Amino acid sequence: MLSAAAADVASIGAALSAANGAAAPTTAGVLAAGADEVSAAIASLFSGYARDYQALSAQMARFHQQFVQALTASVGSYAAAEAANASPLQALEQQVLAAINAPTQTLLGRALIGNGADGLPGQNGGAGGLLWGNGGNGGAGDAAHPNGGNGGDAGMFGNGGAGGAGYSPAAGTGAAGGAGGAGGAGGWLSGNGGAGGNGGTGASGADGGGGLPPVPASPGGNAGGVPVVLLGTFGTGGAGGTGGDGGAGGAGDSPNSGANGARGGDGGNGAAGGAGGRLFGNGGAGGNGGTAGQGGDGGTALGAGGIGGDGGTGGAGSTGGTAGIGGSSAGAGGAGGDGGAGGTGGGSSMIGGKGGTGGNGGVGGTGGDQRIDHALQQPFWRRWRRRRHRRHRRLYRKPRRQRPSRQRRQRRQRRRGWGRRRRHRRRR
Repeated sequence: MLSAAAADVASIGAALSAANGAAAPTTAGVLAAGADEVSAAIASLFSGYARDYQALSAQMARFHQQFVQALTASVGSYAAAEAANASPLQALEQQVLAAINAPTQTLLGRALIGNGADGLPGQNGGAGGLLWGNGGNGGAGDAAHPNGGNGGDAGMFGNGGAGGAGYSPAAGTGAAGGAGGAGGAGGWLSGNGGAGGNGGTGASGADGGGGLPPVPASPGGNAGGVPVVLLGTFGTGGAGGTGGDGGAGGAGDSPNSGANGARGGDGGNGAAGGAGGRLFGNGGAGGNGGTAGQGGDGGTALGAGGIGGDGGTGGAGSTGGTAGIGGSSAGAGGAGGDGGAGGTGGGSSMIGGKGGTGGNGGVGGTGGDQRIDHALQQPFWRRWRRRRHRRHRRLYRKPRRQRPSRQRRQRRQRRRGWGRRRRHRRRR
């Protein structure tokens, strides 16, 4: 940031110097409008102003150059100080964390504080610290490891790592796509579950040769959407992975055999959504089924086009979280994923595949205890005061027979003068 500021200030000075140099010839030597003395005096006056301005501009240019040099030197000093302080601080941080994590690493094989490392291609992500830390992300699949790695689990506090995406093989090989990795579980006290990885796209089938049966396309890989059960108090369930696209169907045989084109690969199944938290949180929505591959083209003369593959089945919705103590309603179940679209038919018959079946909706969670909720609506001090008032009336209330009779109350009122004032009003 300081380097950019120094460069901007230097560019401003260069622009001002160029403008002053361009204006100097025309302003410093103003010609007189006439041969009289008045015109010569006016031209001399304006030329003097121009020369004074050029002198002040030269002083400002020198000051600007000194300011730019000082700012550039401060940038270098700041960068050197940062470089000198960064290494000791980082080394100190690593030493402190190593001392803290050494006992748990030796006993349990897991650090106490720190984030898990991201996995290599096709490998699982590292687990987060037992007390604090996020899980590492799973590595994406490759040719040697088609399936994506699973995300690492978090400890007490932290989010689970995301699952790696499945491997998508090259077109024309007919190979199946790799499955995505499952998301890591969130912290068991607080944290979100990791999202499942997307399944790899299945490769298209090879074109049918002359007189040989066609090579069928492989189905797309299933998404790594195993439900991520979130154990955190306030976490939400991880989202299910997206289903992989189905492979394209292989082309039909040559006209010598008249074989049909290969059937398109089925779309990958959508993953189930993550489960909601134990106290709060709705279940994640199920992943959508993958789109089916297109049917292969028929032979040049006699072959019929292949039938498009069926769409993948949508993932089932997850179960909603159970309501906590005093909760009025439970978490809602996740919505089921949509079925994949049917594949397009081949060039000859053009028979489209059937659409996939939609997923079932999730089951709603169990509602909380309404009686406990009603009991907790009033504060404690108000209930205590009401009970104390009832107990006081029960202990200190006089029995019925000990109360003064009506005649006694009237005599007491007459002694106090209430009756005389009343009779005096009647006489008037």
